[in-house]
Amino acid sequence: MSPAALGADLMASVVVFLVALPLCIGVAAASGVPVSLGIISGIVGGLVVGFLPGSTFQVSGPAAGLAVLVLEFTTEHGVGLLGVVVLVSGVLQMALGLLKLGRVFQSISLSVVQGMLAGIGLPLILSQTYALVDSKQLGTALKNIGGLPDLVADVLGDSRKGAALALGVMAVVICFLWKKVPDPLGKVPAPLIAVVLGSAVAALPGFDVKKVQVGNLLDAVDFVGLADFHGLTDPKVLTMVITFTVIASAESLFSAAAVDRMHTGPRTKYNAELFSQGVGNTLCGFLGALPMTAVIVRSAANLQAGATTKVSRILHGAWLLGFGLLLPGLLGLIPVTILAGVLLHAGWKLFNPPSFVKMWRTDRGEGLVMFVTTGAIVVTDLLDGVIGGLAVAIVLTALRMSHLSVRRVNDGDATRLVLRGNATFLRLIRLIRALDSVAGEQRVVVDARAVTHLDLACRAQIEEWAEQRRKSGAEHVEVLLPGEEPAAEAGPPSDGQADGTGSRAGDFIAGSEAPAAGQPWPAEQPGTSTPYGAPAGSGAAPPQAPAHGYAPGSAHEAAPARPHPYAQPHPGMGGQVYGRAAYQQHAVQHAQVHLAHPAHSHRWQGPLESQAAAPFQEYRHEEPMPRGGPGEEHGGGPAHFPLHPDDPYPSDGGDGGWTDPRYGGGQPG
Repeated sequence: MSPAALGADLMASVVVFLVALPLCIGVAAASGVPVSLGIISGIVGGLVVGFLPGSTFQVSGPAAGLAVLVLEFTTEHGVGLLGVVVLVSGVLQMALGLLKLGRVFQSISLSVVQGMLAGIGLPLILSQTYALVDSKQLGTALKNIGGLPDLVADVLGDSRKGAALALGVMAVVICFLWKKVPDPLGKVPAPLIAVVLGSAVAALPGFDVKKVQVGNLLDAVDFVGLADFHGLTDPKVLTMVITFTVIASAESLFSAAAVDRMHTGPRTKYNAELFSQGVGNTLCGFLGALPMTAVIVRSAANLQAGATTKVSRILHGAWLLGFGLLLPGLLGLIPVTILAGVLLHAGWKLFNPPSFVKMWRTDRGEGLVMFVTTGAIVVTDLLDGVIGGLAVAIVLTALRMSHLSVRRVNDGDATRLVLRGNATFLRLIRLIRALDSVAGEQRVVVDARAVTHLDLACRAQIEEWAEQRRKSGAEHVEVLLPGEEPAAEAGPPSDGQADGTGSRAGDFIAGSEAPAAGQPWPAEQPGTSTPYGAPAGSGAAPPQAPAHGYAPGSAHEAAPARPHPYAQPHPGMGGQVYGRAAYQQHAVQHAQVHLAHPAHSHRWQGPLESQAAAPFQEYRHEEPMPRGGPGEEHGGGPAHFPLHPDDPYPSDGGDGGWTDPRYGGGQPG
């Protein structure tokens, strides 16, 4: 590392330390645990996780998003059991990282993620509102909301609480407006300015507000013993383990994705980062400290300060360790209300009210998921709220993927019910209504061939309905399921009318039989096509190629019927007559038959396998087509085709050669 890079990382580490210190203290205070435990988590995040692989610039520390959950847990179970929960959560995170499940957390719906962050931020704001006026919060978010009127009355009747409110509001204003201060003063972290100014004001005579109580870091360490693991038999404790694991992992990896968008350096290795976070939480739990995650505020400060390597995040942990061991008394000068103001600002950024408006305008369905997730977290808890939001997101996705369109068509004396889309049980009610709408018809065709997915519930409903209609005396009830073909009609479709197979009247259909040996070819009738290769003297009229024969290009499709050499019965094809679509499907399999004609060479310009996708854009005549009449032999090959009298060579425009640029253009030969 160059001296310049080392100097930049050193300065960045100081900036990160100044941002991390008040956050460590504030998160610990909001979690209802000794302040020292928050600092220990910050030290582990720097000195341990900072060395590990995963992310280069991401900085870890005590999780603000888990502060409310930690407070609820320690209130019910005590601080002693917190270490076990954090330790087991860390082990689970390491296992998830080893199983390479880090990317799974990125597949969660964005609306659920933003709803989760908002659900973390809103309770944090409510809890810190009480700390802002040196009052004790009541517990859950709903309880804190219910206690706001009494809180206002207390502030109006107590001058000490009024003074604390003034300091807290000052901290909030500084955090919100400091970004508008010009450089170089604007580069100083806003939380540091708030803490310094707040502490200075609180030291003036007349200000009697609560201060942070900091003990010795070594005395705060509470190693986990084997006896502490008995608490895991409580289902509530196990639920908290899962909650900590999911939320800490998601918050860290979401932060990693955001940090990666802020720089052009090495990208985060998500599985390695998840494992590293697990190592950090395992150690924090063993020491009895707070759970940790990657923190976007510290990470952003690290990048903005000019960090170039991991050195900055490692050194910030060293600064925290030295400050906590050597200057703990200095931390006792910080007012609690100042830290509450800093955390209230952090909670507001997590809540982010404009994101609700933006999400609603972008996609109202996703906006609904976001509202539901946030509301469920506030009403219940973080894990239940996230699960509820995911459930709503899954249902919304299923409904959108299960789009089913129903169209009723009058087909002569019958009624055709055409279904398209995905027919799943989620659309069963719509399907039943559609079937009921044609229940009075005597001739009904339920055409579900265009349905992409037909689940068992909808299929059973259609078949049961059809069976009931037949038993009730309906004249004709036909059901066409995906992959089925319609029953044979009495006569051929009229010219230009779809025949149900994707072709139109006048097209050659693969599978048409050639006449038996010794039998004459049928004479040409208006609107029909006679196959090439009719035996000489058969009496067949001059052949006419189909309007949509083999030859590609708009010139052929728009031109009147004309002969074409490949609409003929061909050796090796079982006497079948092939038009354009059929020839495309058959060309690759029987390309060797064409290559056997010595008098004219046809060669594929690419691999045979590619011709299934675009066989005719690669095909080109290299030599003139042979002249000759019906039954003429050439080079020992099979009987060739009769040439059109007005067109000695097959062409795209009647000029005697292959002129389509897709065939290489030019004249034959």
